[in-house]
Amino acid sequence: MSASLASVLAGLGPVAVAVSGGVDSLTLATIAHRTAPEPPLMVHAVSPAVPGEATERVRAEAAREGWDLRVIEAGEFADPAYRDNPVNRCFFCKTNLYGAIRRVTGRPIVSGANLDDLGEYRPGLDAAREHGVRHPFVEASFSKAMVRALARDLGLGAVAELPAAPCLSSRVETGIRIEPETLAFIHAVERLVGENLEVTGAKRAVRCRVRAAGIVVELDSQSLASLPEAARITLGRRIAARAPARLSDAPVSFAPYRTGSAFLTGGAPR
Repeated sequence: MSASLASVLAGLGPVAVAVSGGVDSLTLATIAHRTAPEPPLMVHAVSPAVPGEATERVRAEAAREGWDLRVIEAGEFADPAYRDNPVNRCFFCKTNLYGAIRRVTGRPIVSGANLDDLGEYRPGLDAAREHGVRHPFVEASFSKAMVRALARDLGLGAVAELPAAPCLSSRVETGIRIEPETLAFIHAVERLVGENLEVTGAKRAVRCRVRAAGIVVELDSQSLASLPEAARITLGRRIAARAPARLSDAPVSFAPYRTGSAFLTGGAPR
């Protein structure tokens, strides 16, 4: 661990770590637990937007490391502003999350955000700022690659290779209402497609986008190139068969992966 990260963590005192189940928050939780004089509180929120695998991963790591873990419901699905899916939907998601964590503990809240996140459109960081959330990796100048390297140094080999996995709501095009059944469909599609790909680990990207124009499965370039046309047709039919009623007539297509392509600002993808 770098001296700068050690200094940041030491200066925070007892903290509550918001643990989503991704590489950043799991790595932060692990290093904080192993080095802090007083064990941190880990808080994980469950909702239709959080894949079950993420929750299982958090529970497994908590059992392995001996964390003090609280699993809560953030309550974002009771917030009409979140369900309406504006371009800053993430602001309302994180507002509900941090509010729920604050009701559990008065400790400073820390997140796994890193320097790479600052270069993207992240309205959730505005919510974090309003709630006084600290970002130790940002303060210690850690990039995503550095977080992955730290995870390996900590013996978290499988965690270090996890692909990026934003919440399931990020797959729904701006302005399309967020529905639990839509997110369950998205998750099922991504698992189905992933089972048919040879690419694994951090390099793999599978996103099922729900757009006004239809269902688009975005893949990293290697996966897309390795998926023959016949396989795409077969997968497309299987995907269509799983679609909820509101998407029953939506066409299914495959395309190259683009970060944040479900967000629309002024009618253009962001």
